[in-house]
Amino acid sequence: MNQTAIFWPMLLQVALTYAVYVLMSYRRKAAIRAGSVRVSDFRENRNEPPESLFVRNNLANQFELPVLFFAACLALYVTSGANAFTVALAWVFALSRCGHAAIHVTTNRIRHRQPLFIAGFLALFVMWVWFALHIAGIV
Repeated sequence: MNQTAIFWPMLLQVALTYAVYVLMSYRRKAAIRAGSVRVSDFRENRNEPPESLFVRNNLANQFELPVLFFAACLALYVTSGANAFTVALAWVFALSRCGHAAIHVTTNRIRHRQPLFIAGFLALFVMWVWFALHIAGIV
């Protein structure tokens, strides 16, 4: 397997982050047009309009666990630890984040969102355990 395969799930996560930024911009502009908020209200961003609140919250999520994901992927790559198993875990993480984001910016139902979060959380945890075992020379 080519080590660079670890970058494809990373690119999906990057694309997701950009997509959430675009969606937030679209929803904020819609809120401005609807008159529920003024452009100046975004100066300090204390009162996010309901139209874009879930999207803003999801955007914050894209800079939490995904930061550890990018670090794990890069660490695995530079230490030649990226293999079919770790790439599969990376795909589980990235795809679970896409599903999590889709639910978060639409219905925001916790009971649907939580299993996807847990799947990604566990996949990322296993990636870090694998990395630790790899650099210890155990796997």
